[in-house]
Amino acid sequence: MSESVEKTPVVSKALLGSFILVTCLFALWGFANDITNPLVAAFKGVMELSNAESTWIQAAFYGGYATMAIPAALFIRKFSYKAGILLGLTLYATGALLFIPAAVTMKFVWFPVSLYILTFGLAFLETTANPFILSMGDERTATQRLNLAQAFNPIGSLMGMVVASKLILAKLSTSQFRTDWIADHPESATMGAAELNEKVAAAYAAFKAAQPDVFAANQVADVAIIRNPYAILGVVVLIMFVVFVFKKFPAAEHKGEQLHPIETARRLFSTNRWWEGVIAQTFYVAAQITCWTFVIQYAMENVPGMTLEKAQNYNIGAMVLFLVSRFICTFLLKYLSAGKLLMQLAALAGVLMLCTIFLQNYAGLLCLIGISGCMSLMFPTIYGIALDGLGEDAKLGSAGLVFAIVGGAAMPLAMGKIMDGDGIGMLNAVSTSFFMPFVSFVIIAIFGFRTYTVHHRK
Repeated sequence: MSESVEKTPVVSKALLGSFILVTCLFALWGFANDITNPLVAAFKGVMELSNAESTWIQAAFYGGYATMAIPAALFIRKFSYKAGILLGLTLYATGALLFIPAAVTMKFVWFPVSLYILTFGLAFLETTANPFILSMGDERTATQRLNLAQAFNPIGSLMGMVVASKLILAKLSTSQFRTDWIADHPESATMGAAELNEKVAAAYAAFKAAQPDVFAANQVADVAIIRNPYAILGVVVLIMFVVFVFKKFPAAEHKGEQLHPIETARRLFSTNRWWEGVIAQTFYVAAQITCWTFVIQYAMENVPGMTLEKAQNYNIGAMVLFLVSRFICTFLLKYLSAGKLLMQLAALAGVLMLCTIFLQNYAGLLCLIGISGCMSLMFPTIYGIALDGLGEDAKLGSAGLVFAIVGGAAMPLAMGKIMDGDGIGMLNAVSTSFFMPFVSFVIIAIFGFRTYTVHHRK
């Protein structure tokens, strides 16, 4: 590495204020992502849904990204980064506040609709913030700068997980019923996870039949518990909107430039590094979302005595590991090839995933948590590699990478259907479903290998 590159600042002093404020957005959408993931398990219990039905939460959430990614890119290319951020914050707040009327209806369908609108805003924010951060300085430090900004994303994610664990899952009547039943039945300590789950489900069905009025009141209270953090989040996002209104950003945003989306798309698809990056990003997001969403299901299926709150605490542990690893990987990128490090961590994640699938016990759960340490590098590094050298095409190119978040909508639905089945041989249905993220890590490792051996050498 040359001395000039080593002395190039990741963020210049002149742009530090803008960098910090835009970096706050990474934490803001991280919070939304990871307060939402546990809602799959929460709504499954509160609304008595199947695994497949409850995963519509994720389908709506990440489907919103797919719907709005390209319109967002065209919007910011026509107007400005700041305009994209302001519209994104408006949609974000709208979706969060729609949880209030959704809770009044007591109809599950309106919660995915609210999240769908909320993620219109997140699509604008991600499509804007990622290339904006890349543009804030020397191209040689762009990937390192994006990794630094993305390091604050898991801080928001961790906050979302804590709120989900302590203010939502722990307070649900469904969680309390399970805890109370286990406490009242000491013999449950010797039961396997499958037997325990079956007995708790039977007891809960008997409770609902015997006390329908109490069950209905509990359901209303549980929905209110889910609603409240989103209502508060909507107000916080509106405050951020006001801050951005009055903040002045760098002038070189190419505001109002003429659009040539078809020509730009042709250039992008002729760049192997970009379209391969879109594919890798699709499978990465699918793997990340399923690993974090279904930690709860894996823990409760394979570890006796597990509760929703305890399972979510393991998710929090995964996010802490993810956060620490993000800073470590950002440092390592100063000295190591991004493609090679991506390949190595994806391969390690694949090995840990196989252990998760076949162990089906507490050790398997720990392997699932360990995968988060491998994933920390992946999103920003794939993003930076794919957009490297694209210039102004990066604005539309970033939309393809945000559109790739649709992987987080499709794979949870497929895994939910597998979980509702019977499994394969000695593998239970939950463990069997994790073959899907295993395939994702194989594809990411291949992209890292091609980046290291083909794209960078060109």
